[in-house]
Amino acid sequence: MTSKERAYVYIQLPGTLEVWTAGYYELENRSGVPTGIFVYNPKYIEHPQAVSLEPFELPLRKARFETTRLNGIFGCLRDASPDSWGRRLIERHLGRSDLTEIDYLLHSPEDRAGALSFGRGKEPPSAQTRFNRVVSLPALLAYADAVAEDRAPSEGLSVELATQIAELVQPDSALGGARPKNAVEDDESLWIAKFPERNDRWNFARAEAATLALARLCGIHTPDTQVLEIAGRSVVLIRRFDRIKTEGGYFRPRMVSALTILGAGDTINDRARWSYPLLADELRRRSHRPNADLVELYRRMVFNALISNSDDHPRNHALIAPGRDWELSPAYDLMPNPQTSLEKRDLAMAIGRFNRYANRENLLSESAQFRLSREAAAAIIDKMHGIVRAEWHAVMRSHGVTDTDCQRLAGAFVYPGFDLDPQTVLASLA
Repeated sequence: MTSKERAYVYIQLPGTLEVWTAGYYELENRSGVPTGIFVYNPKYIEHPQAVSLEPFELPLRKARFETTRLNGIFGCLRDASPDSWGRRLIERHLGRSDLTEIDYLLHSPEDRAGALSFGRGKEPPSAQTRFNRVVSLPALLAYADAVAEDRAPSEGLSVELATQIAELVQPDSALGGARPKNAVEDDESLWIAKFPERNDRWNFARAEAATLALARLCGIHTPDTQVLEIAGRSVVLIRRFDRIKTEGGYFRPRMVSALTILGAGDTINDRARWSYPLLADELRRRSHRPNADLVELYRRMVFNALISNSDDHPRNHALIAPGRDWELSPAYDLMPNPQTSLEKRDLAMAIGRFNRYANRENLLSESAQFRLSREAAAAIIDKMHGIVRAEWHAVMRSHGVTDTDCQRLAGAFVYPGFDLDPQTVLASLA
């Protein structure tokens, strides 16, 4: 038995507001095996500004592309699909939990990550530019609380306001993370608003803004942030780097996650490819500025080790294409994670000879993969080590992180095992 669903894939051409039907995506169930099919629109291929959805998995040519990986969804389409928070909102809105990847694509909003959008029709729909305004944050926070607590979002809201929120709220699909979030707009930019959760161990909004500021001190490219107090709770706003405001709308650069770049999935069997050196290999092939991006990626790897950020999985790295060419996106979703182990902490992605061990020697062991000599890599580590050790507390406090929260976070920064001999540590743990 074979069943089939189809969605048309639309793309905004680089540096324009022009949207074309790039092709169609079909999801077939072939005797229980989900199979994805993508075919480019012949007229789109002929367009002088046409670009591929993703140059390696879906190069721009007349062909029938098929995949059975990732339950039949191509990586670049999966990147435009909602994250776990967005999926939860869609399921709640539709009252269903049996949705396919096609369903999630078709019911996700126009503010999804990157340049793609989806629909049932062969022609792209009219552009929708309605976004939640920053002033709607209190109501959006109340809505997020209701969803997280599994109660009706209209409880405690007037009928008029509940109707407005139901119309406005969109399940954001920005890359990385599963926290409640939403796209909001001010007079200058589009932002991702990340909302607090009731069981947060510290003020995540202020800690994330501070961590991104600390990363900037270490020479890492990060988006702008701001923190607002809404009903006595902190909400962090992170400027969307995949949206460029222009007269009449937003340019929408293409964007793909490192998960797609590495040809990996989220399952345990895919984690052998969760690797910084492998990602460096892909940057050499894909980036139009490989030398700069390789050093930038190395800094991020070192920074994650210095702050014990164990949430550095491949969805939290991405490439972006502001024009026709690809480059490493700004860093995002950086958060210190205090842990009990003082000797050995692991990142989510492999680092070097000692696998995922967040350790100086391990960081140095594969420096050549980043086009860095061991001496140059050591100089980067030493400088960043000094900045993080000396500045983390002051940066946190300057961003409104309380002294109590700083005490909770202190164990994340430059933990003792970072400087230990890895062979000695691993032998003692064997």
